[in-house]
Amino acid sequence: MLERLWLPLSYYLLLAGALSACLYLFLILKREIRKLEARWSQRHHKLEETIQALRTDLEEMRNRLQEAEERAGLLVPPAPLRSGLNLSKRSQALRMAARGESPEHIAAALSLPDSEVQLLLKVQRLAAGQGRGVVSAR
Repeated sequence: MLERLWLPLSYYLLLAGALSACLYLFLILKREIRKLEARWSQRHHKLEETIQALRTDLEEMRNRLQEAEERAGLLVPPAPLRSGLNLSKRSQALRMAARGESPEHIAAALSLPDSEVQLLLKVQRLAAGQGRGVVSAR
């Protein structure tokens, strides 16, 4: 007879133990979920603060850029640059041309624009031609 009671009773005890374990797991999971929600809420709050700070900085930078653009509009443009062809470079260019070097090579060697070197050489040819009484057709 004891066996007849033990078999159903063991099922109920096993069922009660399983339900207790499920309830325990449910409560532990619920507690973990609350912790995660609190941590998420805290991170979300920090992120919102960071976003707001970035928005403030961006607005400040926009204002500073607008002020700088307004100031730049009031500035006077710089004076045109003077020619880089001084007396020393002029004489060097003429000596290099007398040695037969090309105007491009002379301009690169002396850090001058090609057009200035070509103009200098053309003026030199014209001046040398007028001194001899020869007029160039160029």
